[in-house]
Amino acid sequence: MLRRLSYYLLSAVFVAGIAACGGQSHDHLDHDHDHDHAEETEHHDHAAEEAERGGEAKGAHTDEIILSAEKARAAGVKVEEVKPGTFHGVIHTSGKVMSASCDETTVVATISGRVQYKNHVSEGLKVSAGTTLFSITSVGMQTAEGDPVQRARIDYERAERDYTRAKILIKDKIISEKDFAVAKAEYEAAKLTYNGMKRTRSEGGVVVTAPRGGYVKQCLVNGGDYVEAGQPLAIITQNKHLYLRAEIPERRFNELNKIRGAKFRTSYSHRLYDIAEMGGHIQSYGRSAEVNNSYLPVIFEFNNTGDVVQGSYAEIYLITQDRSNVITLPLTALTEEQGIHFVYVQIDAEGYRKQEVTLGESDGERVEILTGVKQGDRVVTKGAVQVRLASAANAIPAHNHNH
Repeated sequence: MLRRLSYYLLSAVFVAGIAACGGQSHDHLDHDHDHDHAEETEHHDHAAEEAERGGEAKGAHTDEIILSAEKARAAGVKVEEVKPGTFHGVIHTSGKVMSASCDETTVVATISGRVQYKNHVSEGLKVSAGTTLFSITSVGMQTAEGDPVQRARIDYERAERDYTRAKILIKDKIISEKDFAVAKAEYEAAKLTYNGMKRTRSEGGVVVTAPRGGYVKQCLVNGGDYVEAGQPLAIITQNKHLYLRAEIPERRFNELNKIRGAKFRTSYSHRLYDIAEMGGHIQSYGRSAEVNNSYLPVIFEFNNTGDVVQGSYAEIYLITQDRSNVITLPLTALTEEQGIHFVYVQIDAEGYRKQEVTLGESDGERVEILTGVKQGDRVVTKGAVQVRLASAANAIPAHNHNH
C-alpha cells in the first residue's frame, strides 16, 4: 500500500511538471499508460507471490489427513500392519437354511373323521412328548364305518366271546390248535385296538398327541377338515440340527471336491456364522444339476445354536484350499466411493493417507488386497469412517484474494 501511494505522489509531481512546460495533452496520455502498466505489473507480482505460497501449502498437505492421537483413540481407530499370510480360496454364493430330516417327526391321524385343533396349535409352538395337538371325531357323520371307537369296542367284545368259546372247545378237541391260535390272535389284536382308542378317547373325539418334544414346524390341515387314518396332520422338529444348502454354478463343478468349510450370514442378522465353530461338516454335494436349474447343491449339517431360523435365506462363503503369501485386510478397513474402494494408511502418529485398493476374494470377514498396499504399511482397520470424516474436515476452501 505504501509503495502504491508513493507511486501515485511521484506521478502527480511528474504530471504537474510536464503541465508547467506546456506538454499536457500528449504526456498525460503517456502517464495514464505508464500508470496502468505499473499497476498491472504490481497486481501480477502480488498474485504470483500468493500462488507460490498457496502451492507450497497445497503440496505439503493435500494427501495428508490430520487426526490427533487423542481424537483417534476417542473414535476407536485401530491400525494393523500389513503382513502377507495364508488365506483360503472362496466361492461366494447364496442358499437356504433347512431343518435336518433326522430331527423331524410327522404326526398322523389315528382314525378317520373331522379334525379339530387343541391347545391353540400353531407353527413355532413348543410342545412336549404326549402334548395333545388335535382331536378327531366322526360323530354326526354318516359313514359306512360309523364311530371307530364304538366299532373297536364291538370288535373287541366279539373277539373276546370267540376266544372264550375256543378255550372250551379246544379242551374237548372239537377245534384244532390252529383255529384256537387264530381266535386268540384276533382277540389280542382287538383288545389292543380298543384299549388304545379308549385311552385317547375324549368328549371331543379321539385325541392325537405329539410323539416327541420339539417345535411345530408346519400344520398340514385346517380345523374342520376331514382326514383319513394315517394322513399327516403336522410336522414336529427338534431344531437341534440344521442343514445349510448352498447353490453352486455348474461351471464350478471341478471345485466341489476342494470345499472344506463354509461361513454364512442370514438376511436378518449381520453376524457371520462359521460351520466349523458350530460342530458342522459337509454332508453331501450334487453330482447333477436339477431340472431347469444350472446350479449344484452343496449340503452342510451343523448344530443349531438357537439363533438360526430354519427356512431363512443366507449369503454363503464356501471355503476351499489355502493359498500362501496373500495380503488380506478386515472388511472394516474398507470405504467405498462410487464403486471404488479405499483404505487409510497411517503415515505418522497423526497423519493418514487415503489409498485406492483393488479387491480379490472375501470370506465375509477378511478380503484379499490385490493392489494398493504393501507389506509393512499400517492400515486403519477400525474407525475408517472417522478418518474419512476428518479428511472432509481438513478440506478447507482456499482464501479468495479478490476484494
